[in-house]
Parts: sequence; C-alpha cells; structure tokens
Amino acid sequence: MTTEKPSNSTIVINKKARFDYFIEDDYEAGLVLQGWEIKSLRAGKINLSDAHVIVKHGEAWLLGAQIQPLPTASTHIFPDPTRTRKLLLKRRELDQLIGSVERQGYTLIPLTLYWKRNKIKLKVALAKGKKTHDKRDSIKDRDWQRARSRIMKKGQ
Repeated sequence: MTTEKPSNSTIVINKKARFDYFIEDDYEAGLVLQGWEIKSLRAGKINLSDAHVIVKHGEAWLLGAQIQPLPTASTHIFPDPTRTRKLLLKRRELDQLIGSVERQGYTLIPLTLYWKRNKIKLKVALAKGKKTHDKRDSIKDRDWQRARSRIMKKGQ
C-alpha cells in the first residue's frame, strides 16, 4: 500500500478512501468550478470524505464534495457548498470508467485534489468496497507498522 505525502501543490487528500476501498486504478480529471470555489480552494476549505463520482448521460459528476465559501465572497452570488460539479475526462477514459462501473460493479471515488500548472485536478480512483473484516485487517496492519517502527527506533 502506498501512502501519498502531501506536497505544496496538494489541496486535500481523501484519507477515508484508502481505508474504505481497495483502489484498482486511478485517473486524473479536471474540474469545472466557479470563481468563489477557486478562492475557497486556495484557502483549503474543502471536504472530500463523503464525496463520490457518478457517471450520468456519458459525463462524470462529483457529488458530495463540500467547498465552504469564504465570508468575503461576492454579495451578488449565493454559493452552494455541495453543488454537483462536472469532471473533465478524455472520451476514452470516460468510456473505460463507464464500462467498469456499469458492468463490473466498481465505484468511483475522489482521492486527491491538487494544483497542476494553474489548473485544479482531481485524482479519481476506480475502487471496490472493503468488507468489515478487511477494514479490521487494515487497522491491524497499520498498528503493526507503527509498533515495528517504534521498536526499530529503540534498537538503534
């Protein structure tokens, strides 16, 4: 299992995703955002933990991502923090995702939101849900890794 370290270009990482799902494959997607959302993202006011991606009418949509508006947002705009946002993917990638989701029972979940050359990108993962016993195994593995590193540190 690989853990991603946040860099200065990373806005947010969905840590809950790797705990709840087996990650099979990931894709990079652009996001259609409004101006106030960009300002809020620069301030780090986003929550991806309950978000997921659906494919509807041949397009991918991000649902459940909460972008909290800044108090200094324009007065003539009424921001909706949980609005549905369109994802920008290439047609071939979108067709692959549609096939995997509809035929093979995969789920699309957002992993990471980050900056890439003045654009905001979303890493979307093709994932299968974990059962409760798999989650318990993940907790045991994580605890063992922590204990092992502690023991190794004492031994030096």
